[in-house]
Amino acid sequence: MIKHLSKTALLLIALAGCKSRDEVSKQPEDALKAAVKHYEYLAAQVEPGKYPKTYHANKKQLETSGSDWWCSGFFPGTLLYLDEAQNAPHLKEKALAVLEDLKREQYNKTTHDLGFMMYCSFGNAERLNPKKEYEDVLMQSAKSLITRYKPAAKCIQSWDSAPWNNAGPDEMPVIIDNMMNLELLFWASKFSGDSTYKSIAINHANTTMLNHFRPDYSTYHVVIYNKNTGKATKRITAQGTADNSSWARGQAWGLYGYTVMYRETKDDKYLQQANHIANYILTLPTMPKNLIPYWDYQAPGIPNALHDSSAGAITASALIELSGYVDKELSAKYVNAAKTILTALSSPEYFAEQGTNGGFLLKHGVGNMPNKTEIDVPLSYGDYYFVEALMRYQKLK
Repeated sequence: MIKHLSKTALLLIALAGCKSRDEVSKQPEDALKAAVKHYEYLAAQVEPGKYPKTYHANKKQLETSGSDWWCSGFFPGTLLYLDEAQNAPHLKEKALAVLEDLKREQYNKTTHDLGFMMYCSFGNAERLNPKKEYEDVLMQSAKSLITRYKPAAKCIQSWDSAPWNNAGPDEMPVIIDNMMNLELLFWASKFSGDSTYKSIAINHANTTMLNHFRPDYSTYHVVIYNKNTGKATKRITAQGTADNSSWARGQAWGLYGYTVMYRETKDDKYLQQANHIANYILTLPTMPKNLIPYWDYQAPGIPNALHDSSAGAITASALIELSGYVDKELSAKYVNAAKTILTALSSPEYFAEQGTNGGFLLKHGVGNMPNKTEIDVPLSYGDYYFVEALMRYQKLK
């Protein structure tokens, strides 16, 4: 959430001269102003009950989903962020209308993604304007999410099956993405006073830290557990290039997730985990100079492989928050890296011109390469974390 920001404003002054600092300071403001115009257009294209997923330029076609898709919270969340950043009440009005439809998902027990769906939307709404209606939705969402917790494995089941791997009835897949849904549980414990939600989040993070990461702190996408014994039986990928590769967006989810874990617990092991993940990302020999990662860090065809703007946006947002929890030298490194990413994402190479890209902000996102879906297109979550990162970057100053 936006309120959890670094206090390292003076770092940028130390890092850059007046001219370069002026250039950088204008960029987030310009990008956010342009984003309002983009989302005014996008909002006008979306019918009630529909949620924008991506845009297919070759067909000039906007692809949408229903409220049950894992990305449904990003559209209203981005609208709320833009109103917060740029005073765009018409976007807020649209967001609140969307929430009226989305609130049905508070009872959805078939998905682990209620954090994405409900905390990125209702969480922001409650933060900006606390009210019982939002609090009730968030609490019910947390109650629904913890029904997927499996005590033997000490983690929350992600998908209900793993058909690509011929999973047996006792097997449960857990994906690194699930780290992003724990923030909702911390909120629920703080609001209700019931430590159950926080305990489940901590158990899930500990289990994931133990089983999802390799010695170099790259991450597997999927770990399969036995529901009865809790044993990790397989480590595989669904959206990366290979079981032994590091899918870039998954790496970003891990970085963001363990940064949140440190914020919420102040347990140093989570800070160290986040630092290790960040070090893996920032020291890879194949990392592009603009720090927009290839869709998989070991993707075939590097340096001609596709980049994933969404992974870059998530990484930038996480690095800015993480910069507030470390020493000055490391903080400066993280802020500089985030600045590099945001500069690239705000450039014409990635930031769409007005009236193009279906109203989405960022070009060149990669959803699921192995499944050949959402390839080199805008993505709703890419926009959400890009706007969040821009806002966090402005808060540094």
